[in-house]
Amino acid sequence: MVTRGIAAFLGAFALINWIGSFLVAGFDANIWWIRLTPLPGWMSSGLVALAGIVLLAQSVGSLRRAWLRRFGAAVLAVVAGFALANAIEFYALAARGKILAWVPIPLSAIVLIALAWIAVSMLREQKRSNCASGYVVAAVTIGALILGFPVAQMLFFGTTDYRRKADVAVVLGARTYSDGTASQALHDRVRTAVELYQQGWVTRLIFSGGPGDGAISEPQAMRQIAIDRGVPENAIALDERGLNTQATVTNTVAAFQDMKVHRVLVVSHAYHLPRVKLAYQRAGWDVRTVPARQSRRLRNEVFYVGREVAAIWAYYLRPVI
Repeated sequence: MVTRGIAAFLGAFALINWIGSFLVAGFDANIWWIRLTPLPGWMSSGLVALAGIVLLAQSVGSLRRAWLRRFGAAVLAVVAGFALANAIEFYALAARGKILAWVPIPLSAIVLIALAWIAVSMLREQKRSNCASGYVVAAVTIGALILGFPVAQMLFFGTTDYRRKADVAVVLGARTYSDGTASQALHDRVRTAVELYQQGWVTRLIFSGGPGDGAISEPQAMRQIAIDRGVPENAIALDERGLNTQATVTNTVAAFQDMKVHRVLVVSHAYHLPRVKLAYQRAGWDVRTVPARQSRRLRNEVFYVGREVAAIWAYYLRPVI
């Protein structure tokens, strides 16, 4: 029943995205688990919807006829083929130095294994199990995936460095103390952005944040750190109204046109970057993310990861709630 729990989660996620894409522009986040390039949009959307239907049907035991199970397994095999292609592309990019991955296994490899497992169990299944304990196992599996899927995004996507040549790097703020001192998290983010500037990846930096605990705001503290590290002041822009992730995205997107920006890097901590990527995607921007290089582990990192799990689902579902 574990496979049925996985099928229920993936099937529901695929169909929610498919339906949501017709209701809200930019809602579709199926790229979080599968990328069906180079298929055209309509074909990719249709295949994901078909896979979602198959997965949900399998999760409730509706594929009782042998031919239906074979058809469903064939659909999943096709999608698994794209997952394999995604995994191969990951290793090809890593080998060429195009990405720097902290985790040496792509999420697409995990998806490939899950789809293959479901397809094999589908072919072997002869009758529907009505065992109550089986439903409990399936429900626990779904619950684990609801919690674990955002964590997987942080671990596999968030920790991967996608830097490339860009016009600007947006750096999201973190706490500044009452005496104007920047927190470790803020130092980590600014230091990483300064490296991007000094290594020639970007020509400008945008520091976005809100008020600090004292008179000095987060962006002001970030600017001073960058200047102290050799970044000229005329290469720095401040967004003092970046009170949260969505505000930063809204404010910076509005500024990109005036700044003639076309390519964007975004710097924050790994646990934060999936939500940042989602917010920019919803705003129509395909940004590349760079995780902050940490001087040491954050003291409250476990809390931040747990909070981000809830925040990711809230950001994801907000347009349709």
